[in-house]
Formats: sequence, structure tokens, C-alpha cells
Amino acid sequence: MVKQEFLRTFKETLLKSSMKLQKIGLIFFIIFCVITLLIIGKGIMLPLILATFLWFIIKEIREFMDKSSWVKNKVPRGVKTGIASIFILFVIGLISNLIISNVQDLYNEAPNYQENLEKVANQLESSFGLNIGENLNNFIGDIDLTSIGKNLLDSFSELFSSTFMILLYLIFILLEETSFVKKLKAVYEKPNEFHEVNELLIEIDQSLSKYISIKTLLSLITAVCSFAVLKLIGIDFAFFWAACIFILNFIPSIGSLIATLFPALMALVQYGGSDFTPFILVLVFVGIIQLLVGNFLEPKMMGNSLNISSLVVILSLSVWGAIWGIIGMILSVPITVMMILIFSKIKGTRNVAILLSEKGIIKSTETK
Repeated sequence: MVKQEFLRTFKETLLKSSMKLQKIGLIFFIIFCVITLLIIGKGIMLPLILATFLWFIIKEIREFMDKSSWVKNKVPRGVKTGIASIFILFVIGLISNLIISNVQDLYNEAPNYQENLEKVANQLESSFGLNIGENLNNFIGDIDLTSIGKNLLDSFSELFSSTFMILLYLIFILLEETSFVKKLKAVYEKPNEFHEVNELLIEIDQSLSKYISIKTLLSLITAVCSFAVLKLIGIDFAFFWAACIFILNFIPSIGSLIATLFPALMALVQYGGSDFTPFILVLVFVGIIQLLVGNFLEPKMMGNSLNISSLVVILSLSVWGAIWGIIGMILSVPITVMMILIFSKIKGTRNVAILLSEKGIIKSTETK
């Protein structure tokens, strides 16, 4: 009797263990399939995500216009959308032309900078007189700035070549937003189900809108201040480096560091090691701007609204960077915010949302 009870308990334990292993295996298989689809579908999904990003900005401009009671009551929604869209596209087109022009000039000046780079390497070698200097000279000597400039120009050209798809997606998103709520009500006929889903979408919209608007404003402030500093110091292609600073500031943690180092290295190469003062000035003043905006302004404006663990930010940065490159790094925080909000509403994934959150505190509302 005891033996039979033991065998029955042993079989139940094996069955439970087998089911858990199958569940874990299924989860890993789903993750593998999702990552594979994200990599394969990069050409389709990235323009869609960038179009959604533009839609968020257009929506924020439209809501800003609605703060005026006259505009809100008198100007039709379509007109406000058109004005916001034209403004955004005009700004993007103007900045894109300036960036491409700067990159082209940078490519043309690359041979001169290559010569200055070799001078810097030789000066470092003569100053240190050690194998470190020689190794650094060998390393820098292998860098072909002309090739780097060409690759940079090709990268920008490739990005702007997908402009048509981004605009196409944006048009359809703008057309669909007016009927989206009606479709949602048709899908979720029960009022409580519709309320839960609609509440989740509103929460995601508010969190992402706040993040995108504040991050854009802070990146713009950082870029404008850095541009003024670079112009005063006399660094070549100040607008291009300011544009790079604006984009890189969307990358959490490491973006501000890279954004400071790039123009500083440009100052070093520009003056060929004959004067290290511009290099130090750029490093100090651009670094101070990054420090003030990143450590004082951003926490004050953002608050704790994102509710993401710092470790999770770094991990998501690495994962999305590996999948989608620089754009994946820029989108890592918004994607993680959406994941936490969605997981927190589903009973089976609520524990995952708790682990991803900053302090393990999430809203208790769940769906089946």
C-alpha cells in the first residue's frame, strides 16, 4: 500500500515536472520565433514604428494646439492634423538636407583629417615613448576616415530611402485613428472588456506620449546648447554633431557619453594635436550640458512615470540594439514601457511586469 502511494506520488511529481519543462520550452520557443520574426521583418517593421513615432509627435502638437479654446472649437481635427504633419515634415526635410550636406562635406575633408589623425598618433607616440604609443599609432593608422565617411553617407542615404514607406504608413495611421475606437468596441462587445482594453491603450498612450515629448524637448535643448558651444569653440560641422547629439540622447545611459566623445574627438582630429585646448573645452562644456540635462532636468520632468528598472533599461538596450541596431537602442525604452503595461494587465505575465518594474509596484488591475 505504501509502495503504491509512493509510486503514485512519484508519477504525479514526474508529470508536473514534465509539464513545467514543456511550458518553459514553449516559452523559449515563442521568444526565439518572435526574435527571428523581428530580425527578418526589420525592413517592414522599422518604417512602421518610425511612422508611429511621428504620429505620436503629430498628436502631441495637435493636443498643444487644442489648449487654445478657439482652436479646439473652431478648427477641424483634420486641419490641425494637416498643419502638424506639414510642420513635422518640413522640419525633418530641412534637418535631413543639412545633415546630408554636412556628411558630404565631412567626406570631402576626410583626407585632411586622416593626415591630422596620423599627426596626433605620432605626437602621442613621441610624448609617451612607450609601446602604448606605438600600439595606439598602429591602431589609429589603420583607421580610414574616407571609408568611414562614405559608410556614414551610405547609412543616411539608406535611412532616407525608406522615407516613402514611413510616409505611407503615417498616412494610413492618421486615417485609421478616427475609426479605431469604433473597431475596438466591435471587437470587445462586453462593456467591461472594452473598458479594460481601452484603459490599457490610454495608459500606454499617456506614458509614451509623455516620454517622447519630454525626451524630444530635452534632446533639443541639449543639441542647441551643444551647437552653441561647438560654434564658439570653432569645431567643424557643428550642426552635424549637434544633430548626432540630439539623436544619441534618445539612447539611454550610453547615448550621452557617446554624444560627448564624438565632437571631442573631432576637435582633436581637426587641430591635428597642435592644440589640445579645443578637445578639453568640448569635453568639459558638452559634458556639463549632458550632466545638467541628464541628472537634473530629465529626472525632474520625467519623474517616476516610466517605472522601469535601471538594469532592465541596460538589458533592453543591449537586446534591441542587437536586433535593430541604433534605432533599436532608441526604441528600447518605449518598447519596454509597453511590455510592462501589457504584462501588468494579464494574470499570467503579471510577475514578469513586477520584475521589469523599478520598485516592483504595478497597478493591480488584471485581465484573464
